Amino acid sequence: MAIAMQAMLAGSVTVASSFIGRDLDMTTAEITWISSASSLSSGAFLLFFGKLADLFGRKSLFVGSLFLFSVFALAAGFARSGISLDILSGIMGLMSASGVPPAVGILGVVYEKPSKRKNYAFACFSAGNPLGFIFGTIFGGIATNLFGWRASFWLIAIIFLVTTFIGIWTIPKDFTAKEPVNMETLRSFDVLGTVFIIFGIGMFSAALSLGETAPQGWTTGYVLALLIVGLALMIAFVLWDCWFKYPLVPMGIWKDRNFTLCLCILMLGFMAFVPGNFFAALFFQRVWHMSALEVAVHLLPMAIMGIIVNIVAGLILHRVSNKLIMLVAKLSYTSSFLLIAFNKTDSSYWSFYFPSFILLVMGADLEFNVANMYVMSSMPPSQQSIAGGIFQTVAKLCTTLGFGITTAIFSSVQQNPRLASYWDTTTQPYTATFWFSVACSVAGLMLVPFLTLGTQGGKEKEVSVTTSEGGVVEDAQVTDEKKAEAEATVAQALPTVG
Repeated sequence: MAIAMQAMLAGSVTVASSFIGRDLDMTTAEITWISSASSLSSGAFLLFFGKLADLFGRKSLFVGSLFLFSVFALAAGFARSGISLDILSGIMGLMSASGVPPAVGILGVVYEKPSKRKNYAFACFSAGNPLGFIFGTIFGGIATNLFGWRASFWLIAIIFLVTTFIGIWTIPKDFTAKEPVNMETLRSFDVLGTVFIIFGIGMFSAALSLGETAPQGWTTGYVLALLIVGLALMIAFVLWDCWFKYPLVPMGIWKDRNFTLCLCILMLGFMAFVPGNFFAALFFQRVWHMSALEVAVHLLPMAIMGIIVNIVAGLILHRVSNKLIMLVAKLSYTSSFLLIAFNKTDSSYWSFYFPSFILLVMGADLEFNVANMYVMSSMPPSQQSIAGGIFQTVAKLCTTLGFGITTAIFSSVQQNPRLASYWDTTTQPYTATFWFSVACSVAGLMLVPFLTLGTQGGKEKEVSVTTSEGGVVEDAQVTDEKKAEAEATVAQALPTVG
């Protein structure tokens, strides 16, 4: 449910976007801000909350995030203007940012070493993305059809309120050491780096999203100011964390070629995936005039395929070369957007969109699983939440960047359709955004040959396992899954250190 927070919100907004736009008199740019605002705030604060969770504990932050997400979803259902809905969506993204790192951290600490069980656990975690999206589209479609778009937000509020109470009793207590709240801890928190990255990412992403709709476009004063200052602050963050003793992001991790390549490939994938989904659903609503529920049904193959792919990923990550899996993912991505880019108003859903959706989810979830496992295995237990924060920050910021670019492309082509005569005028703005997704997919595909990934998890090792009573089982041939079980049991038994 941690990763499903943002996914469920995105799914619900995707099927109801045109209805929200008509009711609140919003432009296309303002509609896209409902989704991009949550991605922007989430991406800007993920590293901050990742550090917070690693220092002061994970369960309370996670459960509190679920509850506040529910509260602001309820408030979003009462929004009376597009601006207020965009702001509330941004706050919901903030709650998502505070929920994902502690959830990843809990899993990362319990399953510290690569193993089959860790693959299964993180595949289940990753499945929250497609499952959250599709349940958001289905529930949002049904609620919008029966009661209006506001009910879709109220339904999300109910779901996460129930999840909060379940989480209070089912999520294990923190068993890792926590830092005391004092000046020494504050100095090690990297306050300056946090300020640099939050405002840098926020300003830079806002400039990308506002550039096309500003009065003088990209030459508007405040757009240029946001762009330049945001970029300067992000550069300052990198330089500061290269020097600071307790960096928010250990910059040495980027020297690992596979780590950097995995995140670059993921970045290009998410720049294509989320905006591509949004404009496909908008096409269904505005061009094919589907209801919210019909849109949800037409997106259903993505959810079914997402469940299958995550199950398969959990079973094969330790058996099949992850470089090969990443290659299959990028080929699926590229083929998917090529198909959808050739769709026209009078084209058949079954000829273009259906196979495209199948391939799209295959690419996204295989890529997500490989990258997620590698990133989480690259950092120590004490930094598992910040590792999750780095991973999710890349995904969220690239989503915002993708929305900013595709919104600009959409508006430009809508005002001056100039694609080949194969596409009708109505389809051209959507087609242009899909060609951008093709370009991102191809760029990611070109990086795959430089990976040197093998399999992840599942090897047998000779290990010594310490029991909770202090005894040691020496030189036992223990498979990784059994070792992971033992480690999880030991971890749960450890006392909390204040």
